[in-house]
Amino acid sequence: MIDIFSPLQAIADLVTYRLLTITQGSYWGDAINFFVYDVLKIGLLLLLINYVMAITRYYFPMEKVRDLLTKRRWFGLDYLLAALLGMATPFCSCSSIPLFIGFVGAGIPLGVTFTFLIASPLINESSLFLFPALFGWKVSLLYNLMGMGIAILGGLLIQKLHMEKYIEPSLLKFKNRAQVVMENQGSEPKRKELLKLWWEDGFAITKKIYPYVILGVLVGALIHGFVPQTLIEKYLGMKAWWSVPMATLLGVPLYANSVSVIPVMEALVGKGVPMGTALAFMTATVTLSIPEALILKKAIKWPLLLAFFGITTVGIMVMGWGV
Repeated sequence: MIDIFSPLQAIADLVTYRLLTITQGSYWGDAINFFVYDVLKIGLLLLLINYVMAITRYYFPMEKVRDLLTKRRWFGLDYLLAALLGMATPFCSCSSIPLFIGFVGAGIPLGVTFTFLIASPLINESSLFLFPALFGWKVSLLYNLMGMGIAILGGLLIQKLHMEKYIEPSLLKFKNRAQVVMENQGSEPKRKELLKLWWEDGFAITKKIYPYVILGVLVGALIHGFVPQTLIEKYLGMKAWWSVPMATLLGVPLYANSVSVIPVMEALVGKGVPMGTALAFMTATVTLSIPEALILKKAIKWPLLLAFFGITTVGIMVMGWGV
């Protein structure tokens, strides 16, 4: 499997182990390497996605797209498509935020955007290709079906709550510079000017979010580097009805992508931790995190953020009990 971000990992390795001469495998080494890699990756994604969304807003009538997606004749197809798009994007919880912000800025319904935000880190190449080899087809099929269900139902519930007023107004009322120029001068700007205006649009949104990306990734890096696996094993090994809620709540503050947390999950199952408990821990770790909350807080207000975390947390617990 090709990792499109491997050049960024090489840069992170160079900075951490060559320039800073920190020992590989140490607590500080893992934390700093994680920080450099994610700051670069999420920053690049922010710039790229916001640039593409600036072009999209210029050429496509997003008001009509929004109206089309909100008509009930779709019978939830838009939510299914958002979940499938999430499945196709190999993002962690923080890396999926740039595309989520792009959707919000383009006027896509709130519930559809949250379906994507839940599905993107939850169902991906790991659950599709690595799970069958490690845990069998039955667990893999059940996990992916329940993951799709959590994403779709979570998005539908958020849409029903009508929480659009809790989105950062600057994202909804963002002025498309290229469109404003065209309206003022009565003709389409030249291609060179368009490229410049699209860049300014994308960079303006990126600049608002990126300081929170750095703060969020810093918290995630410290957790990633300094929370020992033995601590997790100790508390998840308890076999009781409350082990799934505890595993979920223990996983929420942590931050990792599914590829890096699957070996931890495999070790937990090998030590006798029930499959549902291990899945709840892994799902909470890759879908929700403190760094994600810090970044999202710049785009949405507390009531919507708490609703998102609450709905997703309950869904993860249901998954853990159901497996």
